[in-house]
Amino acid sequence: MEWLKEGNELIPLSWFKDMREQAPLSYDAEHNSWDAFRYEDIKAIFTNHEHFSSQLNDTAEVPIDASILFLDPPKHRQLRMLVSRAFTPQVIEGLAPKITAISHELCDQIEQRGRMDVLHDFASPLPMIVIAEMLGIPASDRLQFREWSNALVGTSYDAFIQCQQEMSEYFTAIANGRRAAPQQDLISSLVHTHVDGEQLTDLEIIGFCVLLLVAGNETTTNLISSAMLCFDSEPSAREQLAADPSLFPTAIEEVLRYCSPVQKMSRRVKQATELCGQSLEPGQQVDIWIGSANHDPAVFESPNTFNIHRSPNPHLAFGHGIHFCLGAQLARLEARIALRILFERFANFRRDQSHMLERAESSMIFGLKSLPFFIA
Repeated sequence: MEWLKEGNELIPLSWFKDMREQAPLSYDAEHNSWDAFRYEDIKAIFTNHEHFSSQLNDTAEVPIDASILFLDPPKHRQLRMLVSRAFTPQVIEGLAPKITAISHELCDQIEQRGRMDVLHDFASPLPMIVIAEMLGIPASDRLQFREWSNALVGTSYDAFIQCQQEMSEYFTAIANGRRAAPQQDLISSLVHTHVDGEQLTDLEIIGFCVLLLVAGNETTTNLISSAMLCFDSEPSAREQLAADPSLFPTAIEEVLRYCSPVQKMSRRVKQATELCGQSLEPGQQVDIWIGSANHDPAVFESPNTFNIHRSPNPHLAFGHGIHFCLGAQLARLEARIALRILFERFANFRRDQSHMLERAESSMIFGLKSLPFFIA
């Protein structure tokens, strides 16, 4: 795609290729850590939680450390069982009318302006509104949510720590209010539900809220914006989708593979083990490059070709194993509804080519700083 050639690659496909071929498991002596690049190795790391722990720190230093994202069994199983009640297929499908209504409201506002920044005017507010309503957060706080979300996946450690301190205070106040006066929202469920006879701690509740804010926002925001970028760049795919909207589900899977919203995750070596002929020692960190795995030619034919008909498409964009993304179905539903409505409302959309694309400042997440489009 032409946007990969604007300056440096927005997604470092050439670097991924070199590392898969020359150093599929690369050791970083300065940090005593490893980087994994091949699909099968990364899938194995995801699956083997006996040797590769999701718990990167011995204690929960910040709230997100107490979320299911950074826990191993059996605690992971207990907490996932609780929150999964809010993400059953029936609950998620029941959100379709609301997602549709929000999408049209955002499009109405875009029509009045006469152009759109796909990221800021649509892809960002849609999932933010949905997850905020699920949690029971006032509409007036959504802008603050976005700022916190950016800080959580950004490159500034100070901002990462500060936003979690602010979120701890914010969600503690909300949780205390729900204990006294429960409502029909997820935070009320978290504070009043027992898991194996025990209530969640305040830190666990806050960790859930922080995780859902990021997972419910960043992944879907970047999935929708990346999809519009890809479809605008591939006229044939765009024409086929406009003629046959039933192709959107497989096209979305290809966007997830090609522009994986989560490019990297980490694990900590729990027990001494071997991988790719290398000896990994307890305590070492392994960064697993999902973006590289999803372009591995050993698994995907012509991996650098964007193909909306790709099948099978066993990408790892949502992880694998016990940590497979709990919100995957919600992200897919939001993207499917949102993209169909954008195609219907703005059939003549085209990217503003005068705007240089810039990647958001995050090594973990793939997203753009802005994505201006003409709509007529």
